[in-house]
Amino acid sequence: MISLLRISGFALIDELELALGPGLTVLTGETGAGKSIVVDALALLRGGRASVDVIRTGRDEARVEAAIELPADASVRARLRAEGRDGDGELLVRRAIARSGRGRIHVGGALATVGDLAATVGGLVDIASQHDQQTLTDPEQQLAILDDFASNRPLRDEMAAAYAHLQASRAELERFDADARTRAEREDLLRYQLSEIESARLEAPNEDERLKAERERLRGAEKFQAAVARGEEVLYAAEDAVAGRIASVIRELGALASLDPTLAPFVERLREAAALVEDVARELSRYGDSVRSDPARLAEVEERLFLMSRLARKHGGTLADVIARAASMQRDLAEIGSFEDGLAERRAAVVTAEARAGAAAAQLSESRQRAAIGLEERVNAVLGELALGSARLPISVETRDALSASGAERVRFLFAPNPGEPPRPLAKIASGGELSRVMLAMKQALSRSDQVLTYVFDEVDAGVGGATAEAIGRKLKVLAADRQVLVITHLPQIAVFAETHFRVTKHVKAGGDRTVVSIDRLGDKERVAEVTRMLSGAATSKQATAHADEMLRRARA
Repeated sequence: MISLLRISGFALIDELELALGPGLTVLTGETGAGKSIVVDALALLRGGRASVDVIRTGRDEARVEAAIELPADASVRARLRAEGRDGDGELLVRRAIARSGRGRIHVGGALATVGDLAATVGGLVDIASQHDQQTLTDPEQQLAILDDFASNRPLRDEMAAAYAHLQASRAELERFDADARTRAEREDLLRYQLSEIESARLEAPNEDERLKAERERLRGAEKFQAAVARGEEVLYAAEDAVAGRIASVIRELGALASLDPTLAPFVERLREAAALVEDVARELSRYGDSVRSDPARLAEVEERLFLMSRLARKHGGTLADVIARAASMQRDLAEIGSFEDGLAERRAAVVTAEARAGAAAAQLSESRQRAAIGLEERVNAVLGELALGSARLPISVETRDALSASGAERVRFLFAPNPGEPPRPLAKIASGGELSRVMLAMKQALSRSDQVLTYVFDEVDAGVGGATAEAIGRKLKVLAADRQVLVITHLPQIAVFAETHFRVTKHVKAGGDRTVVSIDRLGDKERVAEVTRMLSGAATSKQATAHADEMLRRARA
């Protein structure tokens, strides 16, 4: 439950701190006093939309904070503990809305997102307003209510996953089948392109680089031959070649080395140098023999380089890309060749997905049919306690022609307020007061299956009064036996059943330039006065006060 609520700089509230307890709590006050501001603040903590319009004039930000006590067996507590956010059974949440547009959210002491708020606080605090009376008539909401009552979340998740898989399988089959219509054209194109690449007989990804080097040699054959011949002559062939001069030095130093052994290493190194010079000269001679001016070979190299360049431009930019593209084409052709196998495989996948979705839908249908009977019985029993003893709320579970992500059913809440009348759709026949009581009956029925810790009812008693209002008050009291219930009401018949009573007032501060809303906890005497006001308005009387006191004593009894 919410044990503490702090609101700062929000709408007409400067600073407010409410200590809340278990059971039934009511907030009352004049029309327009600002009672719904508390509901708006709680809606923000549930992940509702934020607007800078709620920031109080003169303030830079609005802030809403709450301390929520978690029961020991709450699954949400286990999840928060796993996330490191469980403060020993107490969850602290805070949301700040800045005028700059940059808001901040904290859940369990850590920064969080609006989605975190909705997933955490949204499942613990439930807000019901007159707007919810209208959503109660929406078929999608009716289906969700029935599934909540049946605890169908795992089945709904499986149904949604199975339907998504079915849709994906059908889309893949359709895509593959559509491809079949252009398969022949694509096969012809692939075979032509692959033949073009294969006829080039590419040897390696760097073949073009090797051919470019050969082209340069062929283009400059005379220059290469002249340089090689000159090198061979200088090193070996000429009369004063390097090899001969080194040999002369070796002979002179070799004769002296026998007299001075320190010259021996020099002689040895010169012999190595002479051998190296002779090797280079021989290699140059062989290289020179290989370099020939060959216009026919140059033309051949030029033509092959042009072919490679054209293929590279068509298939990626480099020779390696061309080779990779050829491999890809071979795989595509293999897939086209096994088209019938692929088509059969995808058809089988659709059949399997249909079976899975059908099984999930059947389980969901069976659960909904059982739950509809139980929910109908519980709601009808509560309606009898809310001065609608002869009313019935049949729940129709109808099978649709096609599956959807939510299953195979359409759910309709029907309503028969009087005996002898056939049930008709709730949206078409129920009055505002009847919708209020139907919603309260739904909340009590769902309270046994949900994990909501706090119910907030915002003026859902519209359109009722007298004995009916008293019956609603009693039912709220029952609902609050194991839940925290906050009710905003104008009806004294409901307010008297509360354990805690707050009065909301709006007044102008001294100086007359600021309007503020304040919320005060009422003691016994103040409570009698507030109920008296609710009964008779500003013109109170001893009789009205006595009536208020009697109503409070009866409610306590």
